[in-house]
Amino acid sequence: MERKIKTVQILLSAMIMIAFIAMPVTTYAQAGKANFAGSWVFNAEKSQMGQGQGQPPQGGQGQPPQGGQGQRMGGFGGGNFTAAQEANLLTVTRTFGEQTTSSKYTLDGKESINTTQRGDSKSTATWSADGKVLTIVTNRTFERDGQSTTMTTKEEWSLTDAATLSIKTTRSSPNGDRVTTAVYNKK
Repeated sequence: MERKIKTVQILLSAMIMIAFIAMPVTTYAQAGKANFAGSWVFNAEKSQMGQGQGQPPQGGQGQPPQGGQGQRMGGFGGGNFTAAQEANLLTVTRTFGEQTTSSKYTLDGKESINTTQRGDSKSTATWSADGKVLTIVTNRTFERDGQSTTMTTKEEWSLTDAATLSIKTTRSSPNGDRVTTAVYNKK
């Protein structure tokens, strides 16, 4: 009887170890990484937008203005948003007037494609070695005046504390680079 109990204990231990090893790697890959989930409100006073502190840009640098108080496509130049982060996916949802857009980014370095009325954008999201900074590089090609133009946006997401998100954005275009830092407070 004692021998059967030990055999059952060994089998249970082996099954637990197998289950532990077989769990999806993405569960563990995200452990220790910054979590950007939540509703975020733009903090104009703490942001550095490049055209007077805290003022969202209104055009220029090769990027067309977007509807809704100077907000722009493909970057975070002000305006509130909601982020959902689970396992290996970051979903960012913004509402402009009555229009809601969502962008999805895989968090494993694989390319994500988001489609808008302006066309497709291709993004790659990668973590810093310590898991505190998420870098999202987005390339968007569009036609304007018969010419094809590709713009690259690099966003560096980091939490300065549990309730403050900083997104440093570098936008590259034929007219040069532009760097802004948008700060958001968690609702």
